[in-house]
Amino acid sequence: MGMIEDILKQLQVDAEATFVSLRAQLAKLRTGRASIGLLDGVRVTYYGQPTPLNQVAALAVADARMLTVRPYERRVIGDIEKAIMASDIGIMPQNDGELIRLPIPPLNEERRRDMVKQSKQRGEDARIALRNHRRDANEMLKELEKSKDISQDELKRALEKVQEQTDRSSEKVDEILASKEKEILEI
Repeated sequence: MGMIEDILKQLQVDAEATFVSLRAQLAKLRTGRASIGLLDGVRVTYYGQPTPLNQVAALAVADARMLTVRPYERRVIGDIEKAIMASDIGIMPQNDGELIRLPIPPLNEERRRDMVKQSKQRGEDARIALRNHRRDANEMLKELEKSKDISQDELKRALEKVQEQTDRSSEKVDEILASKEKEILEI
């Protein structure tokens, strides 16, 4: 029975990794509210190396519609500004020489609907990943049964547990998406 538990534990670990990935992807979607997660993908050329923005500057949420970026070294402020403009976050930086302000414009209704569609697509990608993890677990279980390590009855019970775990994981994806959709549609 230990092999079955190992497969189920691995399935749970894979599902958690899928949730973490989904949350990270959704954090990059711009809502009407300021969030440091918007800047996660921004890379600044620092000493010739692409470096994450949070390693060359202090990031802060000034208020609900404003992010601030304070570089650790004043000489990289221009590089930071260029990196933000080159990223696809759609925000124009305002540079005062010491601090970069990023005003978050409110989203119109059409843009909100588009963001909801994008979040649902990312949710569907997460569900596909969960189904792939389920398929892998089922194949491992069938191999165990084929090699006579487990009986047919144990295989049947294990396959049911895998399906139950996958269903719970899919519900969790739905909860994550519902939360993000509510955040996007909030005015």
